[in-house]
Amino acid sequence: MISRRLIRIKAFKTLFAYENSGCTELESARKNLVESCDKVKELYYFLLNISSSLVDVASEKIAAGMGKFHPTEQEANPNMKFVRNKFAELLASDPEFGRFCSKHGLGWGENDAFVKRVYASMVTKDYYRNYMASEDDSFAADCDLFSCIFQDEFEDNEELLSILEDMSIFWIDDVAYALNVIIAGIEETKRSHRIKHPSSFLKEDDKEFALRLLGDAILNYDEYIELISDNLSNWKSERLVPTDAALIVLGITEAVSFPTIPVKVTINEYVEISKYYSTPNSRIFVNGILDKIIQEKMAQGEVRKQGRGLLG
Repeated sequence: MISRRLIRIKAFKTLFAYENSGCTELESARKNLVESCDKVKELYYFLLNISSSLVDVASEKIAAGMGKFHPTEQEANPNMKFVRNKFAELLASDPEFGRFCSKHGLGWGENDAFVKRVYASMVTKDYYRNYMASEDDSFAADCDLFSCIFQDEFEDNEELLSILEDMSIFWIDDVAYALNVIIAGIEETKRSHRIKHPSSFLKEDDKEFALRLLGDAILNYDEYIELISDNLSNWKSERLVPTDAALIVLGITEAVSFPTIPVKVTINEYVEISKYYSTPNSRIFVNGILDKIIQEKMAQGEVRKQGRGLLG
């Protein structure tokens, strides 16, 4: 499920926490990294599970309207299109989805007020009104509605972020990624009529990549920090930003430990991560130091790349 970029980010956070907490247990750091990767999958299921809760809110409102002593024409003859949404029905009837959510406690019962606010918001939007007014009763149209809901109601939702922060320390930075996976999964479901059940890692060797990246970085941390210090020009090592240090150590580790990953890819990845997790000047600094050290290690034969075009 998670990309190599996200693996690198999680390895960076784990390494930073490990080195700045005084922790000395490598296995503990490795377990934390794997847990943070697995939590993205749980976030995916939790967010997706709101689909049934939104339908439940709509059903309750319809039942309340029809139960009035003098219902309006609209209340007496409600539009049932949303409560019969075929994507939500498929999701609710999927046994694997239900088992996973039940096992990990990924229900929305404790946040029903938020669910009701999302519903109240979405029913005012053009995408929902157009869906309800349309004669298109296809499975594809039902899937498209939920794609719109997740894009429009969940992105940059401060209340959602607050809920997720209370539920897991691992979730707060993964919302945008999980939403993208959900939307892509809905598109896949629209074609296959099957719910997507992603694994924690996209590829079989990604877990090994994550554990080796973090493990080698921790084992060689002091050596690489000294190497960074030796390459600082007009800059005292004690002024080295800790986040920059962790990123550069991971970059050196990746260049040394993974011969099939191009040098250019490694440098670009950690420079890109520095834009979001370090200082405004980190992009230039990380790029310069990392490139210099890797070039030195290549000249010394410590960085060997296999395959055509991997040196660039």
